[in-house]
Amino acid sequence: MTQDELKALVARAALDHVVPGTVVGVGTGSTVNHFIDALATIKDRIAGAVSSSVKSTERLQSHGIAVLDANAVAGIPVYIDGADEIDGRGHMIKGGGAALTREKIVADLAERFVCIADESKLVEVLGAYPLPVEVIPMASAQVIRRFAVAYGGQATVRSGVVTDNGNLIVDVRGLRIADPLAMETEVNQWPGVVSVGIFARHRARVCLLGTPQGVRRLDFA
Repeated sequence: MTQDELKALVARAALDHVVPGTVVGVGTGSTVNHFIDALATIKDRIAGAVSSSVKSTERLQSHGIAVLDANAVAGIPVYIDGADEIDGRGHMIKGGGAALTREKIVADLAERFVCIADESKLVEVLGAYPLPVEVIPMASAQVIRRFAVAYGGQATVRSGVVTDNGNLIVDVRGLRIADPLAMETEVNQWPGVVSVGIFARHRARVCLLGTPQGVRRLDFA
């Protein structure tokens, strides 16, 4: 099976985690695009969606799925999104699509995060994938310097990318994130950082991995 076919496989499997009659949290990215297309087949059974990006909102609306403002929703049962990396405890690196801050906001509304990914995203230790960090533009150089000093990371501004919030993305290479929660907590306090793409506080509780043998489910306590 191709990687795209694996993504479509887990996207369809994620429909089993959608709670009928409720609002669904919807992430961003290529795997989520498959999920949105699958969600359209049961759109009459949900109350709408809260979206983590402009692109996902547009795709949802193109299928006739109502998109609610996050401020109008007190909570949702489930948030379904992909990951750039996920470890054996449900910690993730996210932000390849530059939507990490809004993804964390929607994840914070949810009782449960369900990650959908192909098996290549499962790793022993996070960090092989460049860590995205959303930063206020005037702080980008200082954040780059701090990563070099604090973690030995080589950080660069992602060229040509502005987030839906009007900020920049700094990608950090050369990391080995042995304690995701500690790094997330530390970096989120640096002046100018809007959000770091480590999802440890908002880790996945379930991961659906697409494999050539079918969907493999991982549950994290």
